[in-house]
Amino acid sequence: MGGEIPPIWFFKNMRKTILDLLNGKKVNVQPAFSGLIHITTEGLEREGLAFHEIHKDSQKMAKAAASTFRSTGMPSATLPLDLCVPAEAIGAELNYYEGGEFQFPQVKKALIQSTKDLSTNLPEILTLGRIAMVCEAITLVKKEVGGEVVISGMIPGPYTLLLYLCNPKNLFIEMKKEPQAVINGLFYLSSFLAKISGAYLNAGADFITVHEMGGSPGFIGPAKFEQFVLPAVKKLNENISAPRVLSVCGNTNTSMHLLVQAGGDAISVDQTNDLVASRALLKDKLLFGNIDPVQILWQGAPTQVAEAVLRAKEAGVDAIWPGCDLVPQTSIHNLTALIN
Repeated sequence: MGGEIPPIWFFKNMRKTILDLLNGKKVNVQPAFSGLIHITTEGLEREGLAFHEIHKDSQKMAKAAASTFRSTGMPSATLPLDLCVPAEAIGAELNYYEGGEFQFPQVKKALIQSTKDLSTNLPEILTLGRIAMVCEAITLVKKEVGGEVVISGMIPGPYTLLLYLCNPKNLFIEMKKEPQAVINGLFYLSSFLAKISGAYLNAGADFITVHEMGGSPGFIGPAKFEQFVLPAVKKLNENISAPRVLSVCGNTNTSMHLLVQAGGDAISVDQTNDLVASRALLKDKLLFGNIDPVQILWQGAPTQVAEAVLRAKEAGVDAIWPGCDLVPQTSIHNLTALIN
């Protein structure tokens, strides 16, 4: 296709192909898309958007989420555009960096000092924080480009959400001294995230990406993942009534058997993962990955992107995904190379 954006029929066919893949049907291609954040500064500039504006306005969020498709042809959109929506809904205060810093929203400080401080008496989901606004943005994207792209509703994993909420030092102490309190908290957050997922699906999302970044076995180790994270993620996936992609970071080569047990329809791994070994272990489970978002997609050239895509395909991935969220400064030329 010469690096150019393909014609409209290509996207309609690709959307169907991706949905078939996510729903367990056999497809004859390895599509390139993402369920993680994949917006670019170039795409935002083309739409006349400032980075700090796209997180609290549904129309601007929708426009931003669709901007990568419009500028590169990548057949996907992910909403929301940060991982902190559930933490804010529970009561955490966010820094939106409205002074012009190029930063994603982040929690300002720990909301709770102990997992036992989590309240279990939350009001209706759609009244909390930005959840209703995100749902409106999903509906807008569905209306505008939903015939050409797949829409991912992205949520953090339960452990990642707990890291946003709780004093990390106290959390790690409780994991040693009061593990059941931590497990109970993670199950509660799992139920909360399942309700948010339901709201995103009702708004028009095609699938849910559970981004268990902080709770990956590549970060906390296989033993702690199995003890604390796996039961909560498994419960979360059981309560999501749509295709589910579990995204994890770090080296998970020795933990793929645990990730399989988490119940997702697909597992997305990052660039430190041995794809050939993972493919052999996963067998019938979908494997997505694992193009390096920094050294290849951001800092590399289009030829390097094409080479990395070829290696991932030869390793047996079912779909080409960036290994994590895109660096926003990623060139749209590199993303065009990714999907071609």
